[in-house]
Amino acid sequence: MPLLQSPSPLAPDHARATSLRAWPLVVALVGGLAVLGLAAAGRLAAEPAAAAILSLAAVGALVWLAGAPAAKAVPAQEVPTDVPGLAGEALAEVAEGLPDPVLVVSGYDRSDFAGRRILFSNQAARELFRVAADTMLVTAVRNPEVLALVDEALFNGREGRTAYEGGGVHDRYWTVLAKPLAAGPDGHRRALLVLRDQTDARRNERMRADFLANASHELRTPLASLTGFIETLRGHAREDPEARDRFLAIMHGQAERMRRLIDDLMSLSRIELGEHIPPSGNVDMAASVIDVLDALGPLAKERCVSLRPSLPPLGEAVAAADRDQIVQVIQNLVENAVKYTPEGGEVVVEVLADLSPTTATARVSDLAAHFSILTPDHAAGRRYVAVRVRDFGPGIARNHLPRLTERFYRVEGQKARERPGTGLGLAIVKHIVNRHRGGLIVESAEGAGALFSAYVPMADPSDADTAA
Repeated sequence: MPLLQSPSPLAPDHARATSLRAWPLVVALVGGLAVLGLAAAGRLAAEPAAAAILSLAAVGALVWLAGAPAAKAVPAQEVPTDVPGLAGEALAEVAEGLPDPVLVVSGYDRSDFAGRRILFSNQAARELFRVAADTMLVTAVRNPEVLALVDEALFNGREGRTAYEGGGVHDRYWTVLAKPLAAGPDGHRRALLVLRDQTDARRNERMRADFLANASHELRTPLASLTGFIETLRGHAREDPEARDRFLAIMHGQAERMRRLIDDLMSLSRIELGEHIPPSGNVDMAASVIDVLDALGPLAKERCVSLRPSLPPLGEAVAAADRDQIVQVIQNLVENAVKYTPEGGEVVVEVLADLSPTTATARVSDLAAHFSILTPDHAAGRRYVAVRVRDFGPGIARNHLPRLTERFYRVEGQKARERPGTGLGLAIVKHIVNRHRGGLIVESAEGAGALFSAYVPMADPSDADTAA
């Protein structure tokens, strides 16, 4: 093996020993390159082949780093310090840079639970468990299934995996993989632990399940109503003109509810598909608000709610945006505010231009809770246009604020028949604002109304004249 030869020739038996003892390094280098390639492709956690490569690389790297007996058996003057020294540093960087927490655990006696010690932990593991090397395993992990998995790897030589739920303010879910390693020079057995974060996958799976349940419920209700009235019209109400007209009006309303739901679902799907594409047009935010208030005037009048705009002169609040989507954002926010405002109340719609990131995200009202639902990456020198919609309705408790933009989410105690809607309006608002590289903030407290602020980047001044 020319790459591992020392400048001074070794004896044949020494050369053979050096070649055999270098296998962890070679395996780790090959596996490490494969791991980095798969990680860059975003497939490390998804592909079974990647899992095998990860284990192979980690075994070689960590046996080398933890002090394999073979590495210590070669006299210092015979070790090729030039290449292996650099490789050791590279392997340390690979282990430290792995996004998954990695631990090497040792144990000698199955009955000595305090004897399971952590020999090595990479940066991700240290941040997760708050541990250092030569620490008892039970101080970091107290999950019985994980500890049993470690014992299987240490004392029975069996690979395995199990689920692990981390504690803390935010729930995190992990898959723990255990693999036995060669025993150390002191006779202690060793095992490799790799944790893979499954939090996003679990959260997405839960969101899909909730979405399907809520969507089927929202569709099933009007379908059941339509089916019931159809059966009634086919029976005794067939010859009753008054009942027939009343039932047909209800059926028309239920059909409209289904149509709105399907339209919102299709709209949300289209927005999500194009969410990575930034808008190319310019929009005068004040003009868009005027159009929306004109369109919602009849609804506000029906509910005895007044709409009070506070707008800058036309041409001063021009946003880099798609007009149809911006109108959809304003309409959803104003329509929600009208629904939750009691009779005789008012809804305030305000547009502000040329805001800095600090001003755009600052607290606006004296309401108790201020929550940023969506926060963009603020580019240097970027200015924003904001539309703020405030109602004086029942308000929203603090614990509900983070979930307001979830599909079909309703605050406890609200009935669909009291405030009709598809439950998708704020989800649509969030995705549109995200596509425009903007932000969304809610401020509210029970009994004090709610204020929603959506802000998007301003248009380039040279393009302001082309605003729609």
